[in-house]
Amino acid sequence: MRAAARIAAAAFQTAGSGFSRTWPLALALLVTSLAAGCSGAGPATGRHPVGGSPAAYWTRSRLIGARPLIAARPMRGLGRPRIPRQAQFDLRVGALFVREPGGDHFCTASVVASPGKDLLITAAHCINGGRGGGYRADIVFVPDYRDGHAPFGVWSIQRMLVAPQWARSSDPAFDVGFVVLKPHDGLNIEDILGANRLATDVHYTYLVRVTGYPASASAPIACLNWTARQSAAQLRFECAGYTGGTSGSPWVTHFDPRTRDGTIVGVIGGYQEGGDTADVSYSSYLGSAIHRLYEEAAGLGAPRHW
Repeated sequence: MRAAARIAAAAFQTAGSGFSRTWPLALALLVTSLAAGCSGAGPATGRHPVGGSPAAYWTRSRLIGARPLIAARPMRGLGRPRIPRQAQFDLRVGALFVREPGGDHFCTASVVASPGKDLLITAAHCINGGRGGGYRADIVFVPDYRDGHAPFGVWSIQRMLVAPQWARSSDPAFDVGFVVLKPHDGLNIEDILGANRLATDVHYTYLVRVTGYPASASAPIACLNWTARQSAAQLRFECAGYTGGTSGSPWVTHFDPRTRDGTIVGVIGGYQEGGDTADVSYSSYLGSAIHRLYEEAAGLGAPRHW
């Protein structure tokens, strides 16, 4: 492991003016040196801790065999919908795999900036069944997942958090959830991948880049389009191909392709748990309640009384 880390460090040092082209190789080498480690130990903390380490269950065949948590959404047949492209390199998005009695499933999640450098944002329905159904178990995060491969390892969950309005009644205005990851060989997810910022209580119209894992889950897709106001509690986004596995996909505005930094203003979820067709998607409006949820998940103060 130390040898691989030294090789990665050398690659960074010798990149020079070609840094933008060579840094992915250096990063890949560094992460390879970490992949042999296990998920961080220690007690789970927070309101909704997750015990055990399910990462060993997720072999390549099980990753490939997982199905979208939400049934595949049919194409509605818009006149000329925008067509997404395969996302070539998006380190801050990954597949969230869920092991359940009815089979293995997946959603999409992404890294959001937090003081602990360990936080994901996704749809609430990906981690909690709503209507008193409780939190799902045996969940792992695979960043930059591609066709059964986990280039940055399989990350275990420490705790999860959704708003009580979702947990009690599946209120679509609160279909946003947060996941705190355990460290991986002493590092946090943001240390390796970086993170996007979170914006709340802004407005409804943005030019966003939406990246997520469709029904095949072989690789993420991405599409650029404007959002619109669906209702006071919902945003709308139109682009073809966003089937069930894309639940939880981040809506990123002000994206900088050089740094891959951006600001999350929504996630696929909310109305119809993200939409009942593959070409129209929705997001809960990220208002003050979601901001309070984020603060609690990020450890920015004591748990709130909702």
